[in-house]
Amino acid sequence: MTTARLPLFPLNAVLFPGLVLPLNVFEERYRAMMRVLLEIDDDEPRRFVVVAIRDGREIAPTATGMPDTVAAAGPVERAPADGFGPDPIQSFHRVGCIADAAKIRERADGSFEVLATGTTRVKLLSVDASGPYLTAEVEELTEEPDDEAADGDTKAAEEAGALAEGVLRAFRSYQKRLAGANERSLTTGADLPDDPSVVSYLVAAAAVLDIPSKQRLLQAPDTATRLREELTLLRKETAVIRHLPSLPATDLTRGPTHPN
Repeated sequence: MTTARLPLFPLNAVLFPGLVLPLNVFEERYRAMMRVLLEIDDDEPRRFVVVAIRDGREIAPTATGMPDTVAAAGPVERAPADGFGPDPIQSFHRVGCIADAAKIRERADGSFEVLATGTTRVKLLSVDASGPYLTAEVEELTEEPDDEAADGDTKAAEEAGALAEGVLRAFRSYQKRLAGANERSLTTGADLPDDPSVVSYLVAAAAVLDIPSKQRLLQAPDTATRLREELTLLRKETAVIRHLPSLPATDLTRGPTHPN
């Protein structure tokens, strides 16, 4: 397996391969990370790892993206590993996603506007908190059906394809219920992708689910497993929505810009 040591960016969110992640970077340690990434040549990937924080822990001692008023008042004794405890890897889910920062723009106040895209799932092997920002040794995770198809076994690929069709149908129904519209009055969503792996990640990112549910989808061992779980989740969520009054669908489906 391929391993690498990369900058680590913890978030109260889950990033999936192929999905775009906008970031507002305010905190100094992540400003330092972005300054280092900007030193990489434009024709090289500017990679860092996005990992979800366990149990809703914050990235910093203060609320995310907000000034540290305690630090402004004077020196304070911080917890080991700058808020993540003596063994920082325990603060994070073990499966994350490499992000490639296509756009990093520094603002006049020293903060950064970042636009990154998820590329590859990785497993955290270790976390180092001794530098100006967190780094992690990670191991790439591959999708098992792709390996099987390379060996000539198409059964897994065919299963994933059939599951993807079912998930797309369920996802369209789910979207229509969120919008509160009559299903027959809406389009069929023909612009959705056909590739099972892409479908699995797109649906996982677009569905309104909590972080533990999204994390389970990210770390599913293969595309077919992820699609099966999505099918169950979508049917369950659609049934719940059907019995609720109106939901603020616009707010639920809007993709936020994540502050660090």
